[in-house]
Amino acid sequence: MIRRVKKKRKLNADINVVPYIDVMMVLLVIFMITAPMLTQGVDVQLPKAGSDPVDTQDNEPLIVTVDKQGRYYIDVGGDPLAAIEGEVVAERVAKVLSNNPNKLLLVRGDKGVDYDHVIQLMSLLQQAGAESVGLVTE
Repeated sequence: MIRRVKKKRKLNADINVVPYIDVMMVLLVIFMITAPMLTQGVDVQLPKAGSDPVDTQDNEPLIVTVDKQGRYYIDVGGDPLAAIEGEVVAERVAKVLSNNPNKLLLVRGDKGVDYDHVIQLMSLLQQAGAESVGLVTE
């Protein structure tokens, strides 16, 4: 009779990370696809201009939009896709600026809107306490 010698097996303490990498890649793709959709807001055709981008790393800007019909939209205090009156824009901006006086204000104006609507908005923002306002272009 032949005896078989049993070898002691060593325990394998390694973690298989391949499934985790697969899950992380799927999550990365999902976030890359959905992130641009979250910041879209009201669809306006921005004018093209050659300028340097504004550094907004430490301060998220407050964006006020003027569409082609001259309606105002703001991304604070309610539905960002609902048109609001100029007085409401000034009121909301004043509240934001009272909490954070260094808040960056940007105006997104459709390239087809009358210049008068953009100037009226900038005047409202100035009355609300904004010292400087930037214009968003492509």
